[in-house]
Amino acid sequence: MTDVVLECRDLSKEYSVGPQTLRVLDEVQLRLLRGERVAIVGSSGSGKTTLLNMLGGLDTPTSGEVRLAGQQLSTLKEAERGRLRNQELGFVYQFHHLLPEFTALENVCMPLLIGRTPISEGRERATAMLERVGLGERIGHKPAELSGGERQRVAIARALISQPACVLLDEPTGNLDQQTAESIQQLMLELSQTLQTAFLVVTHDLALAARMDRTFTLKHGQLREQV
Repeated sequence: MTDVVLECRDLSKEYSVGPQTLRVLDEVQLRLLRGERVAIVGSSGSGKTTLLNMLGGLDTPTSGEVRLAGQQLSTLKEAERGRLRNQELGFVYQFHHLLPEFTALENVCMPLLIGRTPISEGRERATAMLERVGLGERIGHKPAELSGGERQRVAIARALISQPACVLLDEPTGNLDQQTAESIQQLMLELSQTLQTAFLVVTHDLALAARMDRTFTLKHGQLREQV
């Protein structure tokens, strides 16, 4: 089994703005290894979220390719791409995007149910994952009944429930106070180490980026590793 879980080669993205062409990403290269923790930093509007969306198969590049678990996303049909994302990727956003009408347990179960895991097995695995992120006593609570930090822990549990090779995180602590953000960051580091899941974090938080194994800066469409 290869240690490369996610990579892009010569990845470019352009948008038409009236008569002009805006090149947001310019032949970006990135390779993420199993269990590796990588941060991408850059100013607002630099293309960080665009890059993350293409790496996650949620947007298509103008040119170049993305490979997830060895498979080139552009060669897959939409249903195949969806199944691969469900199996190999988890997503965590600045705003948790939990479904408000469902409990923490039901929210975490959702990726498994989409992947047709039996309900009883899904509930058992979701309970174990929520206990792992310190929410064993909150599994029956809906998002409105949870604090911001607890909601983000539920979102992390949901991202990890399918045991993906990689989790993509877009400003995962950007909406939290400093103390809560610190606890979430520590949780992320512990989980990536124990589960051997790769974490790719887009962030403005230089302190969080400094805790990663590698940090890249995205500027003028180009990705450069900090040394």
